[in-house]
Amino acid sequence: MLSRERTIVTRFAGKTVLITGAAGTLGTDLSQAFAREGAERLYLVDRDEARLGELRAAIGRPAIAVRCDLTSVADMRQAWDGMDLELGIDVLVTAGGTLGSGKPLLEVDPEEFDQMLSLNVRGTLFAVQLTLGALRHRKGCIVTYGSTAGLTGSHALGAYSTTKGAVALLTRSLALSLAEEGIRVNSVCPGSISSPMLERNFAAAGAEAEMRRQIYRDLHPMKRFGEANEVTQAVLYLASDAASYTTGVSLPVDGGRLA
Repeated sequence: MLSRERTIVTRFAGKTVLITGAAGTLGTDLSQAFAREGAERLYLVDRDEARLGELRAAIGRPAIAVRCDLTSVADMRQAWDGMDLELGIDVLVTAGGTLGSGKPLLEVDPEEFDQMLSLNVRGTLFAVQLTLGALRHRKGCIVTYGSTAGLTGSHALGAYSTTKGAVALLTRSLALSLAEEGIRVNSVCPGSISSPMLERNFAAAGAEAEMRRQIYRDLHPMKRFGEANEVTQAVLYLASDAASYTTGVSLPVDGGRLA
């Protein structure tokens, strides 16, 4: 038992990890987990400077906070130019994303849809492009954040589902493009995870908030919402050597939602 615990703690010893959306609920939990498991350097990318500062302070020495608007490719280029990536990146995780307002697809306005595409899809693609040289240097791996909503159609979250469906196919296409270089690309696809973003979606329903909450919960056969750490554990697996022959996969973490 002791030897197993020691292996877990040092799973990412000496590794350099870059996480976008690091200050969000899922990104924060993941960043702290990489630090606990021995990551030597953590680049934490997010536009929320205050929360980034808190996260960096909580993690300590391995963490480097990088303020960046992931909806702006120009801002991303500037942020990446400011990072010292010459020694390479072992793991890139693209956790930045937005659920949007929760409007049905036929009611979403162009500005909101463009914002969702910019963050969920373009932010993922260009994070990969900008990190690719550093990933090649170490034959690193990539984990994108998809969603179970991107693996099925959705009436209530049609716009979000559309953008996350694009992430699923982006992940598979990247996996095919990079397989011969030894760079694995996989996606973790959470179901409904307890978070402020999910609570905002419920609140948008007004008087029907509790009914929406119950509907979402009942979509999952386990009859509960997931926790951030349950998603984190799946990402750590996909980023580890234990998944050395796994690429192009969309891994649901959804309490049986897609069973």
